[in-house]
Amino acid sequence: MALSAYKDNSAIVTGASSGIGREMALQLADQGAWLTLTARNTQALEQVAAECRKRGARAIVVTADVSDEAQCKKIIEAAVAEYGRIDTLINNAGFGQGGYFESLPNLETFRQVMDVNFMGTVYCAHHALPHLKKACGRIVSISSIMGLVGVPMYSSYSASKFAMTGFAEVIRMELMGSGVSVTSIHPNFVVSEFAGRLLKPDGTPLGDKGKRIYTSRTMTSSVCARLTLQAAAKRKRHVVMTPSGKLVVFMHGLVPGLVDKVMRKMFGKK
Repeated sequence: MALSAYKDNSAIVTGASSGIGREMALQLADQGAWLTLTARNTQALEQVAAECRKRGARAIVVTADVSDEAQCKKIIEAAVAEYGRIDTLINNAGFGQGGYFESLPNLETFRQVMDVNFMGTVYCAHHALPHLKKACGRIVSISSIMGLVGVPMYSSYSASKFAMTGFAEVIRMELMGSGVSVTSIHPNFVVSEFAGRLLKPDGTPLGDKGKRIYTSRTMTSSVCARLTLQAAAKRKRHVVMTPSGKLVVFMHGLVPGLVDKVMRKMFGKK
């Protein structure tokens, strides 16, 4: 990808305070992007924005919860007010809850996962779309391998990511000829704060126990961000990351029953 791919490109990154979002912000900054960074943690966002500015980018911070449509509208309005346009929308904000569906004491967190991961994507896309059409821009959504193949213990997360994938498929078709591209990204496990923040059925985070899933071979946030930005720059339809992820998706289409059994064995422990 040329270093100028995102030069003076007005890009919104949700969930930019940590993990993949933070890495995308920094890599966009290295290319001279105009950044609108959003998440709920103002202090962490300000630190990311400061680093982006050191790298030569313009960057503003909008503290927001993407599960609230009014706050998503505020993000879009702030970007347009600052830069005059929106070229790229990266829907990255998200979190998850583990545990068997039947073990959930209530569905409040399930709803929150859907609201942040899926509806946050919908809200931001809806309000950004008029501006993206003017700029022949890009919509980029960070889904998951779990948005293509279900995984036991992750009912709300998988459901939200499947919804994101379906939404991307539909609006991609609707936007044909508009100049707006829609790229859906499907990482496997990526080293970030995600696993430590994964909620147990009782609503408490897994903490260090959750991070044990990461190994020296797990994709880093930096690599995931780089591959995502490359795909978006080329306006690719979708990207399934890692050979193992591609194999799982292929096998699921070929022998879904076998994949069900393997996934149950790997992840289906109460």
